[in-house]
Amino acid sequence: MSKHILFILASLLIIASCSREPQYDVYLFIGQSNMAGRGDMLPEDTTVIPHAFILDDNDEIIPAKAPLNLYSTIRKRVGMQKINPAYNFAKIVAGTSKNDMLMVVNARGGSALDEWLKGAPTGTFSIRGTDDPELDGMPMPSFYDEAVRRTKIAMEHGKLKAIIWHQGCSDSGPRAVQTYLDRLEGFVADLRTDLGVGEEVPFIAGEIPYCYSGSRFFNPMIRNIEEHIPNSAWVSAEGCGGNADSLHFSRQGQMLLGQRYAEKYLSL
Repeated sequence: MSKHILFILASLLIIASCSREPQYDVYLFIGQSNMAGRGDMLPEDTTVIPHAFILDDNDEIIPAKAPLNLYSTIRKRVGMQKINPAYNFAKIVAGTSKNDMLMVVNARGGSALDEWLKGAPTGTFSIRGTDDPELDGMPMPSFYDEAVRRTKIAMEHGKLKAIIWHQGCSDSGPRAVQTYLDRLEGFVADLRTDLGVGEEVPFIAGEIPYCYSGSRFFNPMIRNIEEHIPNSAWVSAEGCGGNADSLHFSRQGQMLLGQRYAEKYLSL
């Protein structure tokens, strides 16, 4: 093969490489209010996180900045969305890979695990009262279907690296925790199947605030997740401060929780 032809082929490869759409490491963050984020925000939180992007509520890729659950298609009203664990997770993990990060953050405050299961019935914003007056009367999408749909869109631009799940206050009663891990096992299996991924994609869950009364039932239970779900892990909420309502993590608690999610993911 002549040097001229080799030069042409090399040039074409360089052009193709330069024109190729950037590939992302994709992360899915789902759950209830402590994943949506109720920690106080600071002015600097609204600056863009380096190397981090997010799928907005129009399914477009934009630079990521808090509040991240602002772009959830199942969220409550805008003013309720604040600092969540995905924020510090992104600040720590983004930049550790050759690829930029692309997040899908689609949490819903007050949601129970049964509402997240595949095929679960949906409600409407109107019956949820003060969720968002601008959306009053509009149909509520399926939590599960939206998580799958939006993640698949993100996966058109990269590979799913982890599913981060924070939920549990709605399922923290002594009766609910008895079946929680069995229900969660089915939920994760359905997610992995419908997203076309296998057990190589880790599923990481977290404890609920220690200051919440139901934590004494829920937290010991979630620590057994690895016995039920392949390639899963949990993170501790010990020392993660809470808001005055004893239900939601404070800013300090959310930042520490996000750090622990990041450390756990990187260790896997």
